[in-house]
Amino acid sequence: MTDSGALVVRGRLVQPSAVVDDGVVVTSGGRVTFAGSVPDAVAAGHGSAVDQVPPAPEAYVLPGLVDLHNHGGGGVSFPDVTSASEALAGVLEHRRHGTTTLLASLVTAQPEVLLERAAVLAELADSGEIEGLHAEGPFLSHRRRGAHNPADLQEGSVDLVRDLVKAARGYLRTMTIAPEVPGVTGPGGVAEALVEAGVLPSLGHTDGSTEQAEALIDQVMAALAAAGGALGPMTATHLFNGMRPLHHRKPGPVAACLAAASRGDMVVELIGDGVHLDPATVRSVFDMVGADHVLLVTDAMAAAGVADGRYELGPMSVVVHDGVARVVPEDGTAESGGEGPIAGGTAHLIDVVRCAVAGGVSLVDAVRSATAVPARVLGLTGEVGGLEPGARADLLVTDADLHPVRVLRHGADVGGA
Repeated sequence: MTDSGALVVRGRLVQPSAVVDDGVVVTSGGRVTFAGSVPDAVAAGHGSAVDQVPPAPEAYVLPGLVDLHNHGGGGVSFPDVTSASEALAGVLEHRRHGTTTLLASLVTAQPEVLLERAAVLAELADSGEIEGLHAEGPFLSHRRRGAHNPADLQEGSVDLVRDLVKAARGYLRTMTIAPEVPGVTGPGGVAEALVEAGVLPSLGHTDGSTEQAEALIDQVMAALAAAGGALGPMTATHLFNGMRPLHHRKPGPVAACLAAASRGDMVVELIGDGVHLDPATVRSVFDMVGADHVLLVTDAMAAAGVADGRYELGPMSVVVHDGVARVVPEDGTAESGGEGPIAGGTAHLIDVVRCAVAGGVSLVDAVRSATAVPARVLGLTGEVGGLEPGARADLLVTDADLHPVRVLRHGADVGGA
């Protein structure tokens, strides 16, 4: 029997391997109690509750989305916040669009700034508003730094890793590192210290060779195995972006990452927003390594969900024109766009899913790479990223064109969708 407090959501249910055309999700007490077809729901004793909800053939029902690389939105930059309440506004911007689990990403900055921001964002993790933190830098390539301040890049420092882990109060979940930066790989290096602290290394912002990337991947894989498999798999931070380009005589880190992902040793992030990558590139990576080894992410910054204009991303000034964010050149000119490095995204994760689908990725695969796969990376399979009995009742309901119409988190409606 269904209890009187059950909530029923009906529509085209997107499950890990198929879409159920007339599907239903039943929740109670903030948890999923049933997810499947209407006939199966009736057989499971939910018939009276389901009968009260009409079919919704034009709606899709998705698990709440999970974004592992997000610098802010709604005018709020996570690397620049000074209070948890300020940061929450950025979290809510994405939550209203279906991202119910999120890592707040920092950017390269002076160590004291990183520690201060980590402490602020840890308050949001304490209260359950975010899942944790992602540190993008400062142990990155100068040549492939993208929007990171060159003055704040540094060699690998185990002491800084430990200080950052402490400031984040255990909520630092991932950190982007470049294998060629001194102090990152090898015994006693940053990669080893991260795994020891329970932080997942992510290869990115690198001009390194294939061999250097492979060495980092091998070291991290061995360390993760020695740690008992509680973490992992490791990730590649926004594959292609902030990396030496793939070339047939100098394949660089992209080749190493694709090979590792095809073996199941790595999951690669793709910013599939139509700006950072051509949709054909996104589709090709899905075809090569499979959806279970792809993470769709936003790399969102403060301008996500708001107007074009000037913004801050840590110590760097950014201009957004026609939804594309770029670093303001040193001469300060870029009011109508420019050629500075891309400085994060302005999309929500559901926009990235929609763009991937429009580019030829199947809906089931795109959704899995924005839900179940990031949940697995975080060690949260069964809790978030899927609609199965016992999971948290995080749902995104969209129209037929994948635009959000309703969001539930812990079984409660999120306003503004």
